Amino acid sequence: MSESSAAPTAGKALTEQRLQNILAAICEQANLDPTGAELIKFTNNAAFRLPHHPVVVRIAGSRTVRERITTVVHAARWFADHDIPAVRLLEGVDQPVCVDEHAATLWHHVPATGPAPTGQDLGAIIRSIHALPEPPFDLPRWNLLGKIHTRIDDATGVPAGDLDWLRTRCEELEDELAELDYALPAGVIHGDPFLGNLIPGPSGPVICDFDGVSHGPREWDLTPAAVGKLRMDYATDAHTPLAKSYGFDVLTWPGFASLRRLRELQLVTSVLPNLAEATPRIRKQWEHRYRTLRANDTHTRWSPYR
Repeated sequence: MSESSAAPTAGKALTEQRLQNILAAICEQANLDPTGAELIKFTNNAAFRLPHHPVVVRIAGSRTVRERITTVVHAARWFADHDIPAVRLLEGVDQPVCVDEHAATLWHHVPATGPAPTGQDLGAIIRSIHALPEPPFDLPRWNLLGKIHTRIDDATGVPAGDLDWLRTRCEELEDELAELDYALPAGVIHGDPFLGNLIPGPSGPVICDFDGVSHGPREWDLTPAAVGKLRMDYATDAHTPLAKSYGFDVLTWPGFASLRRLRELQLVTSVLPNLAEATPRIRKQWEHRYRTLRANDTHTRWSPYR
């Protein structure tokens, strides 16, 4: 998650066929068989499960993710050293694995055979991450707006006027964030902890997706579940048990409204670099999110990108 920060060359959008070609080259380097690989996710990253090996290959799907892939590798090893319940990198392979301007990480597949994770589980894992000592590598500073700006710049298939509106929203939020008075001490954060990033492993839930690991406000790690409660059409409320497990309810903090706006902007812009090649369902959901965000409609529910 050697590191490459170059943007994809023109005419090389990550179509499914191109992803298959990249996957084949990555597997050749790692001496793995990609035959019959299942694409299990394709938003910021393309994740493939290999049926002939207990391995998941995660291909960085945007420039912002590629730029952070070395941090992902360092964070995964750091979490393993401290027994954080998290996915583990595949051993015996130099990571990240690079193919042209693309980069990937390889992970042990965790079978989703355990009980469904809860907000209490998520709160406990976040708390354990926040309790970690200083890492033995340079932890980047939290700069989500910078990542969002890059995604807007790399957007495909979006009218220029819509991108200009998103840039203006970023500028407004930058001013808001500069004025926030945080209640919790800053430190290591996961960056995107929500139930969708917990895998119900046979020995208990484990967390994945380390693209956002950084040094930043702990309130941010409590925001995804809170926004999920208020905005997403999830069947269960993860926020309430998370707040009880963690010991702090971010909804009661005066600065939450600004972090909510930031989270919703993140959820709208996350698919922009690959939107032109996205499935009709993802495109429809993106249009729904963008339309309600621009209308300042805070009540209409959103669905996950699928």
